[in-house]
Amino acid sequence: MKTEQLNRFAGFGIGLASLFTENVLAHPCIVLRRQCQVNYHARHYHLTPFTVINIMYSFNKTQGPRALWKGMGSTFIVQGVTLGAEGIISEFTPLPREILHKWNPKQIGEHLLLKSLTYIVAMPFYSASLIETVQSEIIRDNAGILECVKEGIGRVIGMGVPHSKRLLPLLSLIFPTVLHGVLHYIISSVIQKFVLLILKRKTYNSHLAESTSPVQSMLDAYFPELIANFAASLCSDVILYPLETVLHRLHIQGTRTIIDNTDLGYEVLPINTQYEGMRDCINTIKQEEGVLGFYKGFGAVIIQYTLHAAVLQITKIIYSTLLQNSV
Repeated sequence: MKTEQLNRFAGFGIGLASLFTENVLAHPCIVLRRQCQVNYHARHYHLTPFTVINIMYSFNKTQGPRALWKGMGSTFIVQGVTLGAEGIISEFTPLPREILHKWNPKQIGEHLLLKSLTYIVAMPFYSASLIETVQSEIIRDNAGILECVKEGIGRVIGMGVPHSKRLLPLLSLIFPTVLHGVLHYIISSVIQKFVLLILKRKTYNSHLAESTSPVQSMLDAYFPELIANFAASLCSDVILYPLETVLHRLHIQGTRTIIDNTDLGYEVLPINTQYEGMRDCINTIKQEEGVLGFYKGFGAVIIQYTLHAAVLQITKIIYSTLLQNSV
C-alpha cells in the first residue's frame, strides 16, 4: 500500500516537475529567443548558449529579474484559449479531438482541420502574447494579466493600441500561423509515437529477460512518456525554428513594439520592418541577414532543452532513491 501511494505521488510529482520546466523554468529562454528572432538589426546572432547566458545576465543586471519573466501569464492564457477553442469546436462539429487506433486519411484530415481552426481562434491572442514577451521592460507599463485577452480582441475588431500602416491584417497571418502550428503538431506527434515505441520495446525485451528490479519497472511506467514528449518538443522546435522566426516577424510588424538591444544588453530598439508577406519576409532575411538569420537566438533553445533534460534526470534520481528506500 505504501508503495502504491508513493507510486501515485511520484507520478504526480514527475508530471509537475516536467510541466514546471516546460512553462516556468524555460520562460527566460523563450523571451530571449523571441527577442533575438524579431531583432533584424542584430549583428550578434546568439547561436550558442554562451552568448545567450551573457546577454541574459546583462538584461537581469540592467532591468532586474522581471526582464526575463515578462509575458509568462499571457503564454498560459494562450494555452488556455487553445484548449478551450479545441474543446468547443470539437463539441459542436463532427471533427475528432483524438485519432483512433483504426484511423483513415479522412479522420486525420478532419483532426488536422480541427487543429487549424483552433490555431486561427488563438492567433490574435498569440500575437498579443508575443508582443508582451518581447516588449522591453524599460518602456512597459505594468500590464494586468488579462491585457493579452484585451489586446487580442482589440486586434480582431480593429481597436485598442494604435498600430502603424505596416501592420499585416490577421487574414494574411492565417497561412503562416496554421502552417507552423500544424507542422509542429505533426512532427511532435510522429516523433513522440516513434520514441515511445522504441522505449516500450526496449522495456518489453528487458522484462522478458527478467532482469528488471521493482524500482526499474516503476520507472518504466512513467519515464518513457516524458522522454518521448521531450524528444518530440526538441525535434519540432529545432526543425521549425526558421519558420518560427518568419512567423514572429510577421506577427510583430507594425505593432509599434520596442525591444531590448540583444547586441549590447542595454538600450532599446524599434521594430520597423516592411515585409509584404511570408515570401517577402523569407527572401529579405536571406538577402540581408544570410541563412543563419533564420536561426537568431538558437542558443536559447539549447539552454532550454539542456535545463529540461537536467530536470528529468534529477527527478529520475530522486524517484529511484525514494523507491529503493520504500521497497
